[in-house]
Order: sequence, then C-alpha cells, then structure tokens
Amino acid sequence: MPKLKTRKAVKKRVKVTGTGKVKRAKAGKKHLMRKKNSKRRLSLKKGAYVSKVEEKKIKSMLPYG
Repeated sequence: MPKLKTRKAVKKRVKVTGTGKVKRAKAGKKHLMRKKNSKRRLSLKKGAYVSKVEEKKIKSMLPYG
C-alpha cells in the first residue's frame, strides 16, 4: 500500500496534542494591532482548539499526525 501524503499547508498551521486535540492559532493577529485593545491582543496570543466538527477533516489531512 502506498504512503499517504500529508497536506503541508495544514501541517504548518496546526499541531495535534498528546490527547489528540487539534490546536490552532487565532486569526486577526498580523496587523492593525493599534486599534485593538490590550485585553483583545492578549487573548489573540493564546492558542485555540479546532471544533469537533472540523477536527475529523483536519486529522484526515494529517495521516501521520
């Protein structure tokens, strides 16, 4: 059976934790930071988890993750 290909774009954007959850970065952090208040900027720093619905799709794109 041939090897499965990993979607490189997904691999760069998400990490699979030890418990099997998929962790991602929050959007809206690249520019226009001056107009966002400090509380919002701090919350954007932290990671977030992918929803259960999307998790199955992402895990199929990362066969060896």
